[in-house]
Amino acid sequence: MNVSEEIKRLHELHLAGALSDAEFAQAKAKLLSNINLDKSDSPSDSGPSNDLVQEFNRLRRSRNDRWLGGVCGGLGRASGMEAWIWRLVFVLFTLTFGFGVVIYLLLWIFVPDEEIGITKHEY
Repeated sequence: MNVSEEIKRLHELHLAGALSDAEFAQAKAKLLSNINLDKSDSPSDSGPSNDLVQEFNRLRRSRNDRWLGGVCGGLGRASGMEAWIWRLVFVLFTLTFGFGVVIYLLLWIFVPDEEIGITKHEY
């Protein structure tokens, strides 16, 4: 059901007396505010792959929990796991398969550092 059909249905419920003026206005405002957040009409933007992209875009290297570049601290914060588990995974992948260091270096290069909270103009 697209947005115009949902608004039409809300209007019919309002005319039938099932929704008060305030309820109709609130439901309409909520529906219209979700247009930008939920683009369910385009199939390329829906599904778990979009969630994965959003999570990756929020990934930042840690400034507080770091040994080398803060990659494991950032992964720990983003995934909810402890940073030492990520460190162990990278060591095991390096010793077993040999590409753990390469993945770590790529993440170090391409994942931005987390913000300090102070911009240049604030000091």
